[in-house]
Amino acid sequence: MLTYEELARYDRQVLIPQIGAAGQEKIKAARVFVAGAGGLGAPVASYLVAAGFGLVRIADEGSVELSNLNRQLLHWEVDVGKRKVNSAVSKLRKLNNRVNIEAVAERITEASAGNLVADCDIIVDCLDNMAARYVLNLAALEHNLPYFHGTVDGFEGRASTIIPGQTGCLKCLYPSVPEQAVTPIVGVTPGVIGCIQVTEVIKYVTGSGSLLTNRMLVHDGLTMQFREIKTKRLPDCPHCGSYL
Repeated sequence: MLTYEELARYDRQVLIPQIGAAGQEKIKAARVFVAGAGGLGAPVASYLVAAGFGLVRIADEGSVELSNLNRQLLHWEVDVGKRKVNSAVSKLRKLNNRVNIEAVAERITEASAGNLVADCDIIVDCLDNMAARYVLNLAALEHNLPYFHGTVDGFEGRASTIIPGQTGCLKCLYPSVPEQAVTPIVGVTPGVIGCIQVTEVIKYVTGSGSLLTNRMLVHDGLTMQFREIKTKRLPDCPHCGSYL
């Protein structure tokens, strides 16, 4: 049940017919794993915590660097050199102390991914390299967890919602992608895509609207246009083929 304080705090969300008090209770009960505390992780974690999700677990092994500060708004100049997860969680707990926020200063690997997500209901992909994303994709399939994907490059961002058994997996979307040594990013692009990812999470938990399933939303900040790419499961996918 929502407390009086929670009803007051989330009043503007509860007023939305598609959410209501029942939807807010579902949000409160949901446990979310956020992979990454950087450009995408900062807006994603901030809006998850502000929305009142019950548990937000953030995993990132990195430390704050000066070059992060154009886009990773949970990290400030005084945080340079600190663990990203510790920097992020210290701010997030001041934003909403009713949310259980966990910091995991650990790399997402084949050995660790399963344990990191096993007791969560949702995975939000805020990573910046495909190798780790593929590992997380396999963990989502193994534990049958929805996977909310986001990626950014310069002025462009992409988002898609992956539901095991209903959509193609991340490997279906990106069968093979060359890694970039350093990805160029204008600071606002992760903000746009991160907000879209959290919108999808809220819709999924509350059963509202239409999700970005079997489609990828592409945001072009240079032309300020959105377009869709239809996606589908690859029948011979080396990841989800063995789970379906």
